[in-house]
This record gives sequence, structure tokens and C-alpha cells, in this order.
Amino acid sequence: MNNLGEIDAREINSIPITDEITLRVGKFGPYLESSTATVDAKTGEIVENSRANVPEDLAPDELTAAKAIELMETAAPEERVLGDDPHTGHSVVAKNGRYGAYVTEVIPEMTEEQLANQPVEYYKNGKPKPPKKPVKAKPRTGSLFASMTVDSVTLDEALQLMSLPRALGEDAEGNLITVQNGRFGPYLKKGTDSRSIGTEDEIFTITLEQALEIYSQPKQRGARAAVVPLAEFGPDPVSEKNIVVKEGRFGPYITDGITNITVPRSTSLEELTREQAIELLAEKRAKGPVKRATTARKAPAKRKAPAKK
Repeated sequence: MNNLGEIDAREINSIPITDEITLRVGKFGPYLESSTATVDAKTGEIVENSRANVPEDLAPDELTAAKAIELMETAAPEERVLGDDPHTGHSVVAKNGRYGAYVTEVIPEMTEEQLANQPVEYYKNGKPKPPKKPVKAKPRTGSLFASMTVDSVTLDEALQLMSLPRALGEDAEGNLITVQNGRFGPYLKKGTDSRSIGTEDEIFTITLEQALEIYSQPKQRGARAAVVPLAEFGPDPVSEKNIVVKEGRFGPYITDGITNITVPRSTSLEELTREQAIELLAEKRAKGPVKRATTARKAPAKRKAPAKK
């Protein structure tokens, strides 16, 4: 039993489909990978070791060699360089992510010269402190609109997307109103009050006056009541059950059919992400079932026997 040798996890999770294409199972599901260069059908560019996701609705027996080749040829590019931001000089790229296409900036690492020129801090005894590890700046990102794709989005559109959320101004009480794009479409946000708007194009055209008019109307929580469930986030990594958001008696809640957790008041449905839903369910499971307090019944007091005369 001790001479099993080393186990190659990557080899175990790999199934050859053709001589060049292999089916692999990754963290976010199955995908195809080519060991040879392929030609992108849309751009005509040669792609080395290209990949393609396997559609969730594709049955295993339908993944033939011909289907694998078709998926590889029609796969969207994983990354495309759009150009440089004229204000920061950072490179801007468009990518295909697990939860949709998006654009982001590439922030370069600090050079050795820049690290060496960092100011030196000293202890109270006068000895120099070791240099702190520089905090990496968080890159700006933005999800692509439904009308955009990785191979069609332009640099100007990418810069607009990364500038969101867009501040419209303040209401009479001094509350800032912003407009942004969410998982369920474009919406306005004022504190914890979010309101949906028409189309993604309105994100860059809606005015403060129009936003104030929307907020002057009573909020209709039943606007999405016809859609059941309110949202779907795919299978849970633990229970493997589909995660959905439903409207409950005390407001919307997240469930995988086994564990339920109410959507926090500080999080609107438009802002709720798959990662947050998975994390909330995991925290609820870790707490275990709610233990109801029970009152222990006291034994009846023993009656004293009357004293003998």
C-alpha cells in the first residue's frame, strides 16, 4: 500500500477527445484545452494552447471530436489588449471571465529602483525598520454591456465602463445618487435605496433630474415578483444544489433547497453576487441548526410530613 507512487491530479482530471484536444476539469467546471496552435475563427489570429469552456447544457455523450473542434474554433478570446489609458498609462484589456466578459487595467509591479527609493522608517531606538511590502493597488474593472463582446469593445468604451459608478449629484437632503450596472441590469443607488432603470445605455445619459423623478415615486418591491426565482447563481460547491434567491415572508432570502439565509439589509438584489451567496450559505451551515431554548421542568416540591406529636 505504500508503493503507490506519485499521483498526478492533472492527469486524473484529463480525458483526451482528439490527438490535440483534451477535456479537463477545473475549479469552475469542465473545459477543453488544445495542445497545438489553433486559428481564431473571428480574428484569424493564431492562438497557442487555446481553451474553450464546455456548455453546462451539453450532455457528456454529445461531446464528440467534431463538437470539441467546433467549440475550440468558435471560442471567444480569453483576453484582448485594447490600448493604454491616456491618463494613467496603464494597459487596458478585455477578458472573458467565469461570470461574464469584463474590462480591467493592468497595474505594473514596482521596479527594484522604486522599491529602493521607498522612505525609511525608524524604531524609537533609532534602528531602521525593515521595508514594508508595498500594497498593490486594486485595478479598476467594469462588466461589459450585453451589446458588447471581448472582440468588439473599444478602448473608449472600456474607459467609460471602468469609470462607473457615475455620480449624478445630491438630493435635497444631501444624499449622493449614483448610477451603475449590476447583475440584474442598470440601477440607481442612494444610500441603501436602489432603483432599476431602463437600459444600459441610460447609464451614461440619465440626469440628476430624471433620477430624482424616479425616487419621487413609491418603490415597488413587486416589480420582480413575476420572475420566480428572483435570481439564480448556479450549483453550490458544497451541496451541489442550485442556489436561488426567493421572495419570502420577511424579504428575499438565499437557498440551495437545504440551507436558507436572509439577504442582508445592507445588500440589494442588484448588488448580490454568486460569491456572496456561497459565502452566506457557508456561514449559515457553519453555525449549525438553530437551537431553540427549552425551559427545564422543575420537579414538584416534596410535601413535608406533619410533625409527630
